[in-house]
Order: sequence, then C-alpha cells, then structure tokens
Amino acid sequence: MREIILISVTGRDKPGVTNTITGILAHYGVNVLDIGQAVIHDSLSLGLLVEVPEERDSGPVLRDILFRMHDQHLAVHFQPISADSYEDWVGQQGKPRHIITLLARKLTAGHIARVTAVAAARQLNIDNISRLSGRVALAHIDRHSKACVELSVRGQVEDLPALRREFMAIANDMDVDIAFQEDNVFRRNRRLVAFDMDSTLIDAEVIDELAAEAGVGEQVAAITERAMNGELDFCQSLRERVALLAGLDEQALARVANRLQLNEGAETLIRTLQKLGYKTAILSGGFLYFGQRLQQQLGIDHVHANTLDIVDGKLTGRVLGEIVDGQRKAALLRQIAAQENISLEQTIAVGDGANDLPMLSIAGLGIAFRAKPVVRAAARQSLSTMGLDGILYLMGLSDRETV
Repeated sequence: MREIILISVTGRDKPGVTNTITGILAHYGVNVLDIGQAVIHDSLSLGLLVEVPEERDSGPVLRDILFRMHDQHLAVHFQPISADSYEDWVGQQGKPRHIITLLARKLTAGHIARVTAVAAARQLNIDNISRLSGRVALAHIDRHSKACVELSVRGQVEDLPALRREFMAIANDMDVDIAFQEDNVFRRNRRLVAFDMDSTLIDAEVIDELAAEAGVGEQVAAITERAMNGELDFCQSLRERVALLAGLDEQALARVANRLQLNEGAETLIRTLQKLGYKTAILSGGFLYFGQRLQQQLGIDHVHANTLDIVDGKLTGRVLGEIVDGQRKAALLRQIAAQENISLEQTIAVGDGANDLPMLSIAGLGIAFRAKPVVRAAARQSLSTMGLDGILYLMGLSDRETV
C-alpha cells in the first residue's frame, strides 16, 4: 500500500543534512511531494512530505533516516498522512495568496501578534514567514535601524477595505508599517518607479524654501499645507503661491538647491533600482530646475515638473505651460510606461500629497510615503516609519540584494 509520510527534522544546523536524507530517499525510490527548510539562529527545521511506493516497505527507509539523524545529533519525527488529508491539502493550492509585510525600526512580538490575530480572524493561513532585513546587533538599534518580516498568507479576503483599515489602526497604534498586497507575477517584476519630488525624494517643499527667500514664507506655507491635504485645487494653489514669488532673483534657486537634502534611503533605493535595470522618473508638481538637479545627481531617467517664468533674472510670478497636477502626473505615468513598453501593473508610484493620489491609484504598487493622514487613508500602501529604501522590502527584496 502506498504511504504518505511527513518527515520533520530539528536540531543544530550543519552542512549535508538535506543531502543525507534525500540520498536515503533516492536509494529506496521514494518520491518527494513537498520540502521546506528554515534556519533561525543555527537551529534547523526541515520538513519533507514523501510518498513511499506500494512496492516498497517504509520500515527500512525510516530506520536508515532515524539512525543517520541520530549520528548527527538531530531529532527526527515521522507522521503518517492519510490520502484524504493529502488531497485536501492539494486542493487548497488554488486559493488566493497575499503578502503581509511588517516594517519598523524594531519589530516586537506585539507587532506580530496584532497582525497575525487579524489574519487568523479572517481565516488567512500563514504558509511562510521570512526575514528580509539583515541581522542587527542589540547594541546598534537606533533611529536608522531597519527590521522587516514578510508573511505569505493563503485564503479569500472578503472585505479588503475593512482589512486595510484594521492594519492601518495597528500601524497608527504601534508605530509600524504594514503592507498587504496580492502575491502575483508582477510583484517581483516591476520595471518603472515614479517619484514625487518635494517631501518625497527630498525632505522639503521647494516652494516654501523659495518663499522664505522672498520673505513670504508664512503665506505660502499655509497655502501649501492646505493643498497637500487636498483642501485646495492644486493648480489654483500653485498659481497663488508662485504669484507671491514675483520679483525674486533667480540666483535664489541655486541657493535653495544647494541646501536641499535627500530623504533617508533615497540613494540606496535609486542605486538598487538602477542595478536591477529599473527605469525611474520624477513626476512633480514642483519645479523643473530642481528636478533636473536631482536627475543629474541620481541618474533619473525621466523628469516632468513645472517651469518657472524668469525674465531679466527675476521670477515673474507665473508658471509656463501646462501645470503638472494630480491628473497630469497620472497621465505622465501612463505615457512613460507606454514609451518604455511597460505595463501599468509593472509600475510603482511614490508620493506624499493629495495630488499624488491619481498616480498612486493606477500604479501596480502605489505607496504613500510619510504622507498626510488623508493620503495614507486613501492609498493602498503607506510607508511612514522607514526611509525610502523600505520600498525595496515591499518589492520582496532583502538587504543582501540592495546596493
């Protein structure tokens, strides 16, 4: 009679364990139906689901494995699996799969307990848990530390918006980022990443910096805040703010550019994307002068932003051409993707303001980065506790794969 047996091996990890067991199985003509292995702090957990053919006796197979594992000071457990149980397990493979990603400066049992409680309540079964961040010494946990684990879950999601709200509540309560996305062929096959510029790639709103140079900082900052929260039409608010800059010497642009700083993780993210062959774009409601400076600094492929009108070395208070607002950003993302022969499912869009939501909504992966609450609530994914290089985790990349 054909037998199905689950073989579980635990103990201190060492080279050759898997080879020893599979060598014995091969000698007796046993089929491997499934195999999985994990090592945590040199502790091995190895599982093999095997089928012993009808013409074979499982006794000698299990005896040889038991003796060889005993010689290597490893514990082994054998569990018979019924044919019905096996077929039921096979039948579950058609269920939808999703990835839950947890990101924080330091992950705790509390973070994982809260997230897995939500998964369990919604009948989402965890198939695999992986750590994507590198090992961190206890003495070196600081504000730049990174911790990330990824859970692969299986099951039908009945109310996705409600699930996202539950995860958002946990994120707000516990200072952790939680991403929930479909595990499909596109997840590790993105090819284009589009960034907003102000407060996304860089840590400031350029128009506020220019306003400070012009002595109208408070007036412009108030309008900027309302625009980013979605309280004002972007085009109208931009014209109002730029009008206040009339008469500013164009040399102020260089002074502002020289003091701008990249947001945390920007260089690591861009260099890694370039290494992997991704195309990159800046789609900004800010100004082309600054976008082109970043393009030269980082090697960005495409830049679209607004052009300030300058006459006789002075800003006129006007913007030339079509304003890059939210709808224009989405149109540009479509345009660049088509130009590069890339499907929208293979794009990633990153931004912090309400005017970024249109492009976040059409991208395969839309991420609100350190965004206002209204933007975080509307975006499918958000990143608030980590730097921009945390996006690599959402793409399924580990620290050893980054530049």
